[in-house]
Amino acid sequence: MQGIVWILLLAVAAVVGATALGANDGLVTLFWMGWRVDFSLNLFLLGLLVFILAVYSLVRGLDGLLNLPERARRWRITQRDRLAQAALREGLALYMAGRYTRAHKACQRAIAIQADTPELALDAEFTSLAHLLSAGSLHRLQDRARRDEHLQRAIELAQLTRKPRATEEGARLLAAECALEDRDAGRALRDLAELPPGVARRTQALRLKLQASRLARQPMEALKTARLLAKHQGFTAGAAEGLLRSLASEALAAARDADQLRALWNTLDANDRRDPLVAARAARRMTDLGAPQEARQWIAPLWDQIGRLTMEQSTALATALRHALLDLEDEWLPRLDATTQAALRNPQLALTLGMALAERQLWGKARGMLLSAANDLDLDADGRRLAWARLGQLAEQEQRHDEAARFFRLAALLETGR
Repeated sequence: MQGIVWILLLAVAAVVGATALGANDGLVTLFWMGWRVDFSLNLFLLGLLVFILAVYSLVRGLDGLLNLPERARRWRITQRDRLAQAALREGLALYMAGRYTRAHKACQRAIAIQADTPELALDAEFTSLAHLLSAGSLHRLQDRARRDEHLQRAIELAQLTRKPRATEEGARLLAAECALEDRDAGRALRDLAELPPGVARRTQALRLKLQASRLARQPMEALKTARLLAKHQGFTAGAAEGLLRSLASEALAAARDADQLRALWNTLDANDRRDPLVAARAARRMTDLGAPQEARQWIAPLWDQIGRLTMEQSTALATALRHALLDLEDEWLPRLDATTQAALRNPQLALTLGMALAERQLWGKARGMLLSAANDLDLDADGRRLAWARLGQLAEQEQRHDEAARFFRLAALLETGR
């Protein structure tokens, strides 16, 4: 098709030339030192065209000849650039294949080629990438001293490139990851703090910050980071729930007094405070610090929903309340009565309910719940022993000494059978 188009164009040019120049009778006369030469106008125009083309070709040829050294220099630079690029690609392939020593050598070869070529030395991003890949290889080889040197060099060179400096961000993330594997949480947090705000909210940066915060024993910071990760879907729903619960419990367990625990509880997210397992652990910790009344206030809203909770959650709340029964208020009596049916399905809840009713001197109701818990084989030995012992105390208060002795004997058997 292209050939046909060219033939048509030549035919058109021939027709136009014949039409325009066929009837041209003009003459061109040249005089030179007594000489005279006559040309037809057509021949003169054709000769002028040939002369212009010849001059143009001569100028181009001279230009190419004079620029030959520069072209040869550019060709050599291009070849060395290709060699450097090939070395870096080889290093990346070897790194992914687990050949870390060879990968490091390939990266060093790329750096050496670029350093020996002044024209390539201006490409700071290429050199930074080579140093970064070399640092990753040395990290896998446990050569920490040279790894840190290459990382620092990669960061310094990356700062010379135009924004956005993705290479610098990658170098700092790798530095933080290396610091974590070295168990140096402080250095990892410092490297992460150098990241721009947008980069610091990326999933990988948040994962590293979470690990560093946990390693540095900063549970509140780890909890905030984990919540951001959960918001960005960095975990599955189940894993996020378990992690947030674990971190909240760690933060609460770190409190040294009631005031500090109260402050930590108020800083927790509303979802954490509505978690029965977190609230139960917080209440037990507050009871251990000498404030059982406040501990009961924390679990009271969740206790009203205990019939809709899982067995694990209701057991945790029951255990927390059992540790905080001292000076139980009258307002808890309706709550206790409302959980009677649920207690028949949960021996831990029955034990707590019996202990609470006994604390309020409602001995008849308490005896029924305690007997239900003590005879339930699903309850652990410590719980059954506690139920028998409390039944023995109630029997002593009612002057039923034979029954009290039997209850105490059953509790002692469970104690010796541990």
